Amino acid sequence: MTTTDPALRALAHPVRLRMLSLMWAAPLSAAELSRELGISHALASQHLRRLDAAGLVELSEVRSHRGGRERRYRTVHGTPLSDRRDGAPLLAEALAHNLRDRAARRTPGQDGVTSDAELWVAPEAWDAFRTRLAELLADLHEAARAPHAPGSVLLGATVMAFLVQAEEEAGEEAEEAAEEDPAAP
Repeated sequence: MTTTDPALRALAHPVRLRMLSLMWAAPLSAAELSRELGISHALASQHLRRLDAAGLVELSEVRSHRGGRERRYRTVHGTPLSDRRDGAPLLAEALAHNLRDRAARRTPGQDGVTSDAELWVAPEAWDAFRTRLAELLADLHEAARAPHAPGSVLLGATVMAFLVQAEEEAGEEAEEAAEEDPAAP
């Protein structure tokens, strides 16, 4: 894990990824997040501080609540995971964790979409697909509502689409890296 990128370190935890999703449509406090995620208030506060320090959330409002002051945060829009090329394995692991969790809670009898692909396509087809997929996911985020808003349903969507090196290319890169740094694994 890199020590120089606090955003990547913040994104590489499944709970913080869920928090970002929950705070996309509406600001939430640590207490609200702890109830929604089933974790302690202290743990929710710790994760929220990490997201704030990384610039992934922003203070949206401070309001009086039970004689104290409640700080509510919102996800900073325009911080797409798609731009995270560095540390992709860390991010993939956090996404996989959330996917396993959501798949276990899938509503029985309801339609969904499941696919897996490792395909060879023309570069233009990839560019068009990537653009359409990004637009669809942006539309989905724009449609997001606050957790438990009347008339809303909870859905899970985990997507990671990218170009993959052919095995022989990946092997050549590993060999070149080993030649440059013989001490590397």
